[in-house]
Amino acid sequence: MNLRKIIDDHIFTEDLSTINLEEKKVINTVNPHSYCVSKTDDAFSQALLNSDILLPDGSGIVLATKILRGKTINKIAGADIHKHLLEYADKNNKKVFYLGAAESTLKLIKERISKEYLNIKVESYSPPYKSVFSEEDTSKMISKVNDFEPDILFVGMTAPKQEKWVASNKDKLKATITVSIGAVFDFYAGTVERSSPFWIKIGLEWLPRLIKEPKRLWRRNFVSTPLFLWFLFKAKFKINQS
Repeated sequence: MNLRKIIDDHIFTEDLSTINLEEKKVINTVNPHSYCVSKTDDAFSQALLNSDILLPDGSGIVLATKILRGKTINKIAGADIHKHLLEYADKNNKKVFYLGAAESTLKLIKERISKEYLNIKVESYSPPYKSVFSEEDTSKMISKVNDFEPDILFVGMTAPKQEKWVASNKDKLKATITVSIGAVFDFYAGTVERSSPFWIKIGLEWLPRLIKEPKRLWRRNFVSTPLFLWFLFKAKFKINQS
């Protein structure tokens, strides 16, 4: 996936309030790590490129937009779009479905929504934990979603699995807005703590998480980040941009 092309043609650069949430859309996020993963995963790359909205979830994407387009944009994390959509759903008495995560996590999410957003109808389903879903798994997941017919479908099955699953099944899903937000399920449930606003504001949201989970997150910070900066250098100076 060509970095200059994705920055020029695909990255969302406006305010979330400008998105028409009454029309069917797939919303995804991209950060330096997921961009690097997409370079060796064609299905993931296509899923990101075919998003109706592709949000800049990472200071690296913000930096690349500044360097390649000369445009200053704000980072929009999965937690930001999640909050925006919940507020919209609450104001407009919408239905929301959570697909992914453990049953215990989904229970915590539903309990929190029942206290914070009184006008939202919410349902959920915890799919089996496996790297590849069978046809039977997928059929059941689609059935659970479609029986509820949500206005907003949140998918949290980790990247790139979630984005590829949505891309393969979006035409079968009876949901207006479908958004893959991974770790946000745990953040909202309180099972994993998100970095404080201080770290988010200075572009180092990843640092406290890395300290807490070095084994899981070292690759994205010490391999993907330098690699992304190399791709950015090549894009800036138009060196072998394939």
